[in-house]
Amino acid sequence: MAAAESRTAGRSPALARALLIAVALSFLGLFLVLPLLTVFVQALAKGVGAYAAAILDPTAWASVKLTLLVAAIAVPFNLVFGVVAAWAIAKFEFRGKSTLITLIDLPFAVSPVIAGLIFILLFGSHGWFGGYLKVHHIRVVFAVPGIVLATIFVTFPFIARELIPVMQAQGKDDEETALSLGATGWQTFWRVTLPNIRWGLMYGVLLCNARAMGEFGAVSVVSGHIRGLTNTMPLHVEILYNEYNYAAAFAVASLLALLALLTLAGKSFLEWRQPELRHAARQGRDRTRREIT
Repeated sequence: MAAAESRTAGRSPALARALLIAVALSFLGLFLVLPLLTVFVQALAKGVGAYAAAILDPTAWASVKLTLLVAAIAVPFNLVFGVVAAWAIAKFEFRGKSTLITLIDLPFAVSPVIAGLIFILLFGSHGWFGGYLKVHHIRVVFAVPGIVLATIFVTFPFIARELIPVMQAQGKDDEETALSLGATGWQTFWRVTLPNIRWGLMYGVLLCNARAMGEFGAVSVVSGHIRGLTNTMPLHVEILYNEYNYAAAFAVASLLALLALLTLAGKSFLEWRQPELRHAARQGRDRTRREIT
C-alpha cells in the first residue's frame, strides 16, 4: 500500500510538470512562433524580387535610416543617464532617492501615446514653448527632434534599471579599495566599476536599442506621418498596411522581426556569458524594494 502510494505521488509531480511544459510551449507557439512565421511568409508571398523592391523603396529606406538615426541618438543618451543614475542610487545615500527611482520607472507606467501628447503640449505650435520655437524657426514636433525626444523618454529606464540591481549587488568595496590605493574617481570608474558592470550595461543597451527601434505610440503622435521624412519603420509599416500593400508592409515588418530575433539571441548570449547577472539583478531588485518600503 505504501509503495503504491509512493509511486502515485511520484507520478503526480511528473505529470504536472509535463502538463505545465506543454501549456507553456503551446502559448509560445501560438503567440510567438506562429506570428513571427506569418510575418516572414507574408513578406515573401510575392517572391524575393517583390520583397527586395519593398525594402529598397526610397520611402522604406528613408524610414530605415531615420530609425537607425533616432536609435543612434537615443541609446547613447540613455547610456550616459543610466550609468549616472545607477551609480548615484547604488553607491550613495541621499534624500529623495526613492523619488528618483520612482521617476525612472515613470515611462513604464505612462502610456506612450500620453508621452507623445506631452511633447505636443510642450513644443507644439500652441504649446508652452511653441511661440518661442516659431519665432526662432525651430521645429521640434512633426520633425526629427520630436521623434528623438519621444524615443528618449520611453526608453530611458531600460539601462538604468538593468544597472541599479547589478551595482547594488556588487556593493562599494572594490571602489573604496581603489580610492584608498590612490586611484582618482575616473580611474576607479574605468578600471573597476565599468569592467564589473559591462555585461549588465550591454544587456541594458540591447534592450534599450530594441525598444527605440520598435517604438510606435509616442513616435506616432509627434512625427506627423510625413512620408520619407518623419516615418520610422513601425510607422511606415502602418501606412503600407492601411494602403492594403500587405506584401511591402510585411517586408518592412520582417526587418523589425529580425531585430527582435537578434535581440533575443543577444540576450541569451549575455545570460550565458554572465550567468550570475540574473542573480545579482534579483538581489538588487529586492534591495531596492526594501529601500522604497
